[in-house]
Amino acid sequence: MTPWSPGQPESLTLKEVLRRYQAGPQSGIFTDGSAVPNPGPGGWGVVHVEQGEIKLQLHGREESTTNNRMELTALIQAYRAIPADLEVEIYSDSELCVKTINEWAPQWERNGWKRKSGPIKNLELVQELLRLHRAHRGAQLKWIKAHNGWLWNEYADALATAWMRSEL
Repeated sequence: MTPWSPGQPESLTLKEVLRRYQAGPQSGIFTDGSAVPNPGPGGWGVVHVEQGEIKLQLHGREESTTNNRMELTALIQAYRAIPADLEVEIYSDSELCVKTINEWAPQWERNGWKRKSGPIKNLELVQELLRLHRAHRGAQLKWIKAHNGWLWNEYADALATAWMRSEL
C-alpha cells in the first residue's frame, strides 16, 4: 500500500466520499485514473449512476503505469460497459483525454496517426478509445474539473485509488 503524502489529493474511501459530498449531476458515467507516483503503480475507476443510484461500478489497477494511461483505460472500460445506443454523458477530469478524443485524434487519424510535435503517446489506447467513442453516438464525452466536490467524480477517484487503501 502506498501512503498518502502532502501535495497529493487526499485518498478517501468510498464510504467517506458518500458521507462528504452531494453536489454535481446525479446521472451519468464518471471516470478517473491515477498513478502514485507518476509513473508508478496506478488504478482506474468508473461509476455509472442514474438519478443518484449506482448502476455499475468498475475498477482495476496496474503495477507500472502513468496517470494518462489510467485515465484512458477508465474511459475505455466505461464505453465497453454500456450499450452502443445509450444516451449518456461521460465525465472525465482529464482535460487531455477529453480534448484528445473530441478534438485532436480525428486530425491525427487523417494524418496517418502522426502529428507535427512528435509521436502520439499511448497511441493504442487513443485509437481504441476513439473507435469506442464513435460507436457510441449517444454518449457525450465531457471534461470536469478534478476534485471539484461533485459526488460521483470524487467517487470515481476513490475507485481509482482504492488499491492504495487495499479497499475493494
